[in-house]
Amino acid sequence: MALPVMAHRAGGRALSLLRGRLRLPGPAAGGGCAGRGQAHLGSSGAAVQRVPQAAAAEEAGEDAEVNTRKKTFTEVQTQRLEQAERTVLIKCPPKLNEKKLLQYLSSHGNIKSHFFFENRGIHALIEFSEKDSIASLQGAVGIPSAAEHHVVPFKSRLFTFTLKNPVSQAAEEKPVHLSPQSHIPVKDLIQKLCHADSISSQMYILLNEYQLTEENIKLRFLACSLVRDFTRAYFPESTVKPFGSSVNTFGKLGCDVDMFLDFHDIQKRATKMKKGPFEMEYQMKRLPSERLATQKILSVIGDCLDNFGPGCVSVQKILNARCPLVKFSHQPTGFQCDLSVSNSIAIKSSELLYIYGCLDSRVRALVFSVRCWARVHGLTNSVPGNWITNFSLTMMVMFFLQKRSPPIIPTLDQLKELADEKDKHVIGGYDCSFVSDLSKIKPTKNTETLDVLLGDFFEYFGNFDFRKNSINLRKGKEINKPESSPLYIWNPFEQDLNISKNVNQPQLEKFVAVARESAWILQKEAKTQQTINKEPWGLAALLIPFGKSNHSKMKTRMKGIGSETIRTLLDSLKLNNANSLQKAVGK
Repeated sequence: MALPVMAHRAGGRALSLLRGRLRLPGPAAGGGCAGRGQAHLGSSGAAVQRVPQAAAAEEAGEDAEVNTRKKTFTEVQTQRLEQAERTVLIKCPPKLNEKKLLQYLSSHGNIKSHFFFENRGIHALIEFSEKDSIASLQGAVGIPSAAEHHVVPFKSRLFTFTLKNPVSQAAEEKPVHLSPQSHIPVKDLIQKLCHADSISSQMYILLNEYQLTEENIKLRFLACSLVRDFTRAYFPESTVKPFGSSVNTFGKLGCDVDMFLDFHDIQKRATKMKKGPFEMEYQMKRLPSERLATQKILSVIGDCLDNFGPGCVSVQKILNARCPLVKFSHQPTGFQCDLSVSNSIAIKSSELLYIYGCLDSRVRALVFSVRCWARVHGLTNSVPGNWITNFSLTMMVMFFLQKRSPPIIPTLDQLKELADEKDKHVIGGYDCSFVSDLSKIKPTKNTETLDVLLGDFFEYFGNFDFRKNSINLRKGKEINKPESSPLYIWNPFEQDLNISKNVNQPQLEKFVAVARESAWILQKEAKTQQTINKEPWGLAALLIPFGKSNHSKMKTRMKGIGSETIRTLLDSLKLNNANSLQKAVGK
């Protein structure tokens, strides 16, 4: 039996087995897309767990029912921001009586949810049912003594909880359950993957381990809300919202928090006041350019966070960048944060990815696997440079899924055709219109397993004509490159920009070579063989850096192949086939 057929069938079995073993993400009842072990908030506030969308036909009816209940990107963000405004963060002693702490806090109002986590000590995130409960708690909290240091008297929503008589209360102290805020190391992940029964199940295990948890998402929105408390001292109607990986369903545990200062509500109010027989408006400072205004605003907010923000350290004002920003470390939550101003197109990109991630669970599983693979092999890097970025890599996965037959996700132009009046947005002259209601998008009829999709992804880009073609998600097809960059991926909205312009020729060649090697491994290795040899197989084999030992293994594999046709095929996929590689990527 051919390996692709075996993989296809194994993937189907794996999905049914996974339902009983993992808490996996999927479209939520009344919510967006979830994180690992994530409880979705339905209309009643009850937690609803979902499993991955299976390829089996019998699940089509259930998926259609779920689609009608999915919240839009804006609805989810609004709910999360409101949730964060009712939330406080408390630093706790190493051991405490959880019940007594909650009883004390409950005297200020009903607690809707809570969890504990480790970050420079034990912290508790407490979400109250009513915002007034926070004011009640703040009224009862004392100011720290200024014996050694003088304190800045800003009353935030960050508190420290201590025991007055720690010795006498020691018997009542118990360790609390800590919510993980980081993913497991790759070597531990590989061990887990080796016990799976198919590549599909391996990919869902990786997704389950790496994606943002419900608790981590709440912490990210709280970090934004705490920064907003400072910005509102200057701009009372402003908001601070996360964008990018924190909200687009593709965020990995440990990723930075990108946030932006939004004045959208203030601008809407300005248009409302234009009605009537006269006009009345605020006197405001006028500056020659929007960029200068952005730089001045961020400069002041950066100073404010640096001088007065509890837990805000290593503040850097990078005001001359293409997109001015303030970088800082938020110690209470443990996040590295980037704050910018009104990045509207970035928000639309986040929403587009959110939609793609919610349409089919295979999308997120493939993206997470490809990203992890790329990081292991040094194709991506957390430091800016000539590497392919995670965003570019994600766009490549989306393009690949648009090219399947039938397509797994629609093109941006197809999403634009479904847009109604409220979905139409033109930002800076760029058309950013696309449908926001997920229930208007027809589910795909594609039933390919992740086993097939992962191998085909590597084969597709291992043989892509990068010399001639560019990648365009708006059209969903290859287009002749408008200029000579080694890798050209059209910005989905700013169509005159190449989002992969930073990638140089050697990095592209490395990507193609590793993709070909990975396609070769997936075509050659059978799970049964690797189980006998006690070696990593499938996705696990791809998460081990390819080195000289792998080349010797490849020669050994070649000896056992009798068919000259297969040998020729494998030769074409080998890592050291320099002529073929240069032909694909150009010089």
